[in-house]
Amino acid sequence: MGDWTIRPMRPEDVPVAERLSDEGFYQLDLRTQRADRPPPERRTVEHSAGWERRTRHFLETDPGGCWVAEDDSGVLGFATSIRRELMWCLATYVVRPGLQGQGIGRPLLEAALHHGRGCLRGMLSASADPKAVRRYRAAGFDLHPQMFLIGEVDRSAIPVLDKVREGSSSDIELMDSLDRRTRGAAHGPDHPLLLSSFRLLVSDSSTGSGYAYVSPGRLQLLAASNRRTAQRLLWAVLADTEGPALVPHVTAANHWAVDVGLAARLDLHQEGYLGLRGMKPPAPYVHHGALL
Repeated sequence: MGDWTIRPMRPEDVPVAERLSDEGFYQLDLRTQRADRPPPERRTVEHSAGWERRTRHFLETDPGGCWVAEDDSGVLGFATSIRRELMWCLATYVVRPGLQGQGIGRPLLEAALHHGRGCLRGMLSASADPKAVRRYRAAGFDLHPQMFLIGEVDRSAIPVLDKVREGSSSDIELMDSLDRRTRGAAHGPDHPLLLSSFRLLVSDSSTGSGYAYVSPGRLQLLAASNRRTAQRLLWAVLADTEGPALVPHVTAANHWAVDVGLAARLDLHQEGYLGLRGMKPPAPYVHHGALL
């Protein structure tokens, strides 16, 4: 492997990986003409701290799924992945800009994939990077185009909402049940992390159940037992939004989300892929970018 090596990620690698991730994805945004992500120097302290907290969580729960490539100059790339029950998820996968195509990415991904041996299902959220997409397809992942909705919410379109409440840690059992129903595996230890990072909305009634994690202006994750409940939760998310709203990671299996977004006068765009192995696109479900 030349003058660089692949080794397990260590806690002291996390801040370096965070900066590399920001740099790598910002350069990709420039190539794909995405304009809504700020450059690395304008990222907030909260953004960086949240990314590092999540990656340290991966190291604690899945040290065998987290790897870096390095040489004498430092970290050249990294991959983090997790196992949840019988599902393997690729959380983040980055090679330093300018070093793609030099053979670094393949062994990094292979090391992360080895962590998922024996899993029946696999899931990842891919950017539009052609090199990465080609590698995911070669690894056996079906690629499902993703959409996202963005814009100012038309307040007059918001329906009367009920049966939605604030959630808490007492809802984890319900949420794990919905995870298994929609994507085939519970989030398990990821729910406490999500609860510490985002607001939780829950709908649990005789007609259906669901939950949504939300940060200011953005849906982070949504799972429900039926489309009507999923739509109710998404409307609740949009109703509480001040300023522009973002609903990312929508697949064609979740047109209920497209319908809500268009009714709210958001704009629909395409970006990236949901990569799946051994499973159909989850629905009604909007995945989190890293925790899937």
